[in-house]
Amino acid sequence: MEFKDKVVLITGGASGIGKASAVAFAAKGANVIVSDYNAKGGKTTVDSIKKAGGQASFISCNVGDADQVQQLMDQIKSDFERLDIAINNAGIPGASARTHEYPLDDWDKVMRINASGVFYGMKAQLPIMLEQGGGVIINTASIAGLKGLPNSLAYTASKHAVVGMTKTAAMEYGKKNIRINALCPVFTVTPLFNPDAIEKVAAGIPDKLKAGIPLKRFAKVQEQVDAILWLASDKATFVTGLALPIDGGLTA
Repeated sequence: MEFKDKVVLITGGASGIGKASAVAFAAKGANVIVSDYNAKGGKTTVDSIKKAGGQASFISCNVGDADQVQQLMDQIKSDFERLDIAINNAGIPGASARTHEYPLDDWDKVMRINASGVFYGMKAQLPIMLEQGGGVIINTASIAGLKGLPNSLAYTASKHAVVGMTKTAAMEYGKKNIRINALCPVFTVTPLFNPDAIEKVAAGIPDKLKAGIPLKRFAKVQEQVDAILWLASDKATFVTGLALPIDGGLTA
């Protein structure tokens, strides 16, 4: 198994891409730490992994709190003595509003979770990887980190920040055998993006979103997970500083 005995952290592991990634890494032999502020969902992910014969544990953490993130990393180092792969995946969508109407409190919340959360993660993960002589970090960004997304100012700003931080950190730590990349998904069918539910609230919107994607469909969760597994694997040992769009051609 490709990730046998690797210690893998996944934030935002209670649902969606994070949950599917945790299950996939565990199936390939990794010892997975699932982290999320949603304890019930995170523990459900861990239970699913254990029932399938995999290794997993849950640690509660709000990535928007620097102290909690440091405590998370301290516990991982204490329990496992290393961290081979970190997936900084936790994030929130934020409000839907035009720029001049965007709520200030929502701006602060989205930037704290999506942007500062990734910074806090890398800041605490990198010392562990420096000490052990290498590692892999994958930050979940978005196509909104590569282009504009109307009515989503904070989300777009936060994901551009993730891409910029990823590229900067990759340049700083490449010589230390630490690879850092960003995943940039297009609309992916998860509990947070349910086209059927959106259709009931705003008829025609899913079709309009789909029309802008050259492959004319939304992404499947497994398609994003496969990209994460590749970025984390030894098949991508010369890949760092990449903001990889898994977007059906949308950014083309």
